[in-house]
Amino acid sequence: MIAAEEALSQAKQLTSATLLSCLESQRTSTELLAGFLSLTFSLSLLLSSPAKQQRMVDSRFGQWLKLVVSLLLLLKTQGLYVGITYVKSAVAKGAVCLDGSPPAYHWDKGFGTGINSWLIHFEGGGWCNNVTNCLSRKKTHLGSSKLMGQQIAFSGIMNNKRPFNPGIFTTGTELRSDTVMGHHLLAMCRQLILGARIWLAVIEDLLPKGLKNAENALLSGCSAGGLASILHCDSFRSLLPMGTTVKCLSDAGYFINVRDVSGAPHVQTYFNEIVSLHGSAKNLPLSCTSTLKPSFCFFPQYVAPQVRTPLFILNAAYDSWQIRNILAPGNADPLGVWKSCKLDINNCSPLQLKAMQDFRLRFLIALNKATNSSSGGLYIDSCYAHCQTETQEKWFMADSPMLGKMKIAKAVGDWFYDRSPFHKIDCPYPCNPSCQNSGLAPPDNSEV
Repeated sequence: MIAAEEALSQAKQLTSATLLSCLESQRTSTELLAGFLSLTFSLSLLLSSPAKQQRMVDSRFGQWLKLVVSLLLLLKTQGLYVGITYVKSAVAKGAVCLDGSPPAYHWDKGFGTGINSWLIHFEGGGWCNNVTNCLSRKKTHLGSSKLMGQQIAFSGIMNNKRPFNPGIFTTGTELRSDTVMGHHLLAMCRQLILGARIWLAVIEDLLPKGLKNAENALLSGCSAGGLASILHCDSFRSLLPMGTTVKCLSDAGYFINVRDVSGAPHVQTYFNEIVSLHGSAKNLPLSCTSTLKPSFCFFPQYVAPQVRTPLFILNAAYDSWQIRNILAPGNADPLGVWKSCKLDINNCSPLQLKAMQDFRLRFLIALNKATNSSSGGLYIDSCYAHCQTETQEKWFMADSPMLGKMKIAKAVGDWFYDRSPFHKIDCPYPCNPSCQNSGLAPPDNSEV
């Protein structure tokens, strides 16, 4: 049995070592949290009686140490830190963020056999639908490149380590650890989805950096970025050499046109405000706007059927953002009856679960016409989730969600490299035991 004094000494040493490592290597909040936990344990021992110290050591030290180790191991999966690149030349062309700052992106340059392969990923972050909302947004990293992180960690689909991202790594022994998707790029400044100028400015900046020589290119995105990957899919194809293999992946970007629980067309009104405010009609696919009202062409169900480039749709049938903002937005639930349910699906009443099952059916109907192409892919699980490509625990870990015994990373990789197609829809909630979130909505699921 470890004495309390010895445990305290070990905790202090671990605290010092962990925090020093954080400061020296400029690690993320994961390591800082590990250091904080060790510091908390040390202080709790100091402030306790000797007898209580002994009990705490016996019952908590082992668990605490395991947690610290787990956190540090998790950090190892986060991939490398990538610096920011500003496209200053875009300003003269009118391609700017909401505050007038130049667009920017984070780019991890490819190497070896991955030198001519690219992954361009649109981060999510929603949209502003009125002047007040846009004025607020430009004071954050969502509307100003001045406020973006100088360095960010790439994880999930952006991870450059084979064990944590096998889908986009070659299985051939001749290439070994070289990534096939060599260039990883996170496109920033959320006007990308609305402004053709920024989109073209970023691509023009990348072409002389090697994009013009691309042999493989995947355009992906999460949430609002997932919608952007659909809307820009064919234009991305047209900007690259004819011989390039180009495909697109939409993660949690398949927003559907349905009425909310009060019967009002909330999301239809919301999307109409976005398109009108930003004058986006001219930038939406002509194949859609020539027959439908422009705001309808913000919904993937009306655009995706016309996309000619191979498109993979990854989405939760019970998308937590859509449940919170499309099915049961705040203005449709003034008494807050849905509040607890939206935070945790396990708290939903039978009537609320029925409404969510009905939403799933409408979602699948909206998917129907968009998934007829044999070149496309489909991964619709029954998790209560939103965005599954950007976090390591959902993209590829031992306990990541599965559909038909297939993890997301493997399904996407096999589809992209034509190893095998993937076109599956999960059974209704709560049939899938691999959904790891226990029904909880993601913490960044802000409402509109």
